[in-house]
Amino acid sequence: MALEQLSDVVQRCQALPDDSYTSEDHDVFTISGRTCIEEGDSAQVLSIVLDEKNQEIVRCMGWNLLPPLIQVLMNKDSEKLSQCLAIFNHLLQTCRPKELLIGLLEQLEQDDPVAIAESLHLLLKPLQRVLLCLGSRKASSLGMTLCSVLDQLAKLPLPHTKEQEEDDVFSLCRCCNDITDFVKPFVQEARQNLQNREGNIQRTDRGGELGRDKEDELGTELLKFCMKTLSHILLEAQLKDPDTLPESPLRDFATDILPLLRRRQVPGFLEEEVRYPKESLACLAHLLFVHHLAADAFPSVFSPVFALRCNMEHVCLLLSRTEESRIQKGLELYEKSLVRVEDGSLPADLLEIRSFLTVPQNLVKVMTLCTRHDLRTRGLKVLQLSIDKLNTEAKYNFLQYMLKTSSHSGVEGYVIKNIKNQIDAALQGAQLLPLLRKVLVLPDGPETDLLQYLDRIMESLNLLRYLVIRDKVTENQTGIWTELYKIEDTFLKPLRVGVNMSRAHYERELHDTLATKRGKVKAESMLSVSVGKEKLPNMTSESQIQALHSALHTFDMIESVLVRIEELTEVKENL
Repeated sequence: MALEQLSDVVQRCQALPDDSYTSEDHDVFTISGRTCIEEGDSAQVLSIVLDEKNQEIVRCMGWNLLPPLIQVLMNKDSEKLSQCLAIFNHLLQTCRPKELLIGLLEQLEQDDPVAIAESLHLLLKPLQRVLLCLGSRKASSLGMTLCSVLDQLAKLPLPHTKEQEEDDVFSLCRCCNDITDFVKPFVQEARQNLQNREGNIQRTDRGGELGRDKEDELGTELLKFCMKTLSHILLEAQLKDPDTLPESPLRDFATDILPLLRRRQVPGFLEEEVRYPKESLACLAHLLFVHHLAADAFPSVFSPVFALRCNMEHVCLLLSRTEESRIQKGLELYEKSLVRVEDGSLPADLLEIRSFLTVPQNLVKVMTLCTRHDLRTRGLKVLQLSIDKLNTEAKYNFLQYMLKTSSHSGVEGYVIKNIKNQIDAALQGAQLLPLLRKVLVLPDGPETDLLQYLDRIMESLNLLRYLVIRDKVTENQTGIWTELYKIEDTFLKPLRVGVNMSRAHYERELHDTLATKRGKVKAESMLSVSVGKEKLPNMTSESQIQALHSALHTFDMIESVLVRIEELTEVKENL
């Protein structure tokens, strides 16, 4: 039935003038032709398509047969595969390029990862062939095609392990190779266009400005493709270094993409933000400075400090995100940018640049909130590295800033520990006292929650103990001995009162809990725990007793350091 309908409509259209077919003719040809292919009558369809008398019909309507043909070609197991392939190739040769392009792009859209990989592998070469037939009018069509291709590629799972990339379990690597081959002739054409335009500019005088301002549309579409590849594919992928994976298809793909980038000075609204998205530039910086891809094309005259300044915006962007892949890239880029800088060389005026203060705040979020332990540990390492690169004045200002802005006891304790470790080298004399006044203080006086602020309090006590041991009363290099009476009033006495109050409170709680457990007076426990403002189930009496003993032990530890400091100050003051 379908074959008869196809033969009838073809015979009827043979008598019509070229391209004067009705919508009904198109519908009958499409439905009957597709049905014939689906039912296995591809040999008869091939005969009709190849008939010389039907070439005008095929040119106008043949592209409608693409969906069932491509389905057969993707399945590969049909007995009619060779006939369908012959029909497909003839359509590519005969049909109008714009209609073919639309039909092919429609078939490119898939949802299943296996189907996506197969459709890309099958259709990229035909798409390339069709686009090359468009001549000089291909730029917008190329841009539309590349956008569709990358949207499909982004749906494929990324290989996370060396074995997954080697085995190409998701076919992503094969698709990347296919895309690289797909863009090569267009890259060649764009370069030739650029050379021709530059030659024309050199041969013209007044007309040269017009030639210089004329936009290279093909090159622009390729630039958009590169930017989207950086932000949608390569920013998500974790490239393996050559020592881990000598032959890496993803690294080769990135290496092939980077040479296509060429900065074009073309005026336009929001040009920088649109043509050079910040995430794409951040990925580009990561590939260049971490993996050293295309490093031979990067100017070597830039100083390490200048490169660091340029990369800080990229680091800030990456570390501000919550995706682990971006956080990891931000840490790697920041670390690689810092290691080339000489220790103690970064001046204080760099801290006036917003990113030099925003990045440490982002690092604190990584160190305290990130779920991956390795990223938290690396964040701490990079923070210390960044402190080591600052000169004396910059260290002083930076540590003051961190103490002022941090609201996390562990981070405050780490900053205070850093001050202690670097006093001899950088923070001596009168400059130290304003910093110590910020350190040696209880946030809420005697009523401070000692357990919540334990890290800060212990590091503050360790710093004070270090100072009174290290600095002699007769020399007083740090100024600690003239400041001691103030420290006693603002820190040591309130802390002693706080320890006594807290110990008394917890001893009473322990006594009540033990009495409750012995007498079984109350069924419910008195101690509860809250995490993130959510109350957890009540603790058992055994857990309560253990927690209370732990708290009392903490107060004993604080008091022992307090007593040691008092002993040291009394002995030295009596010398």
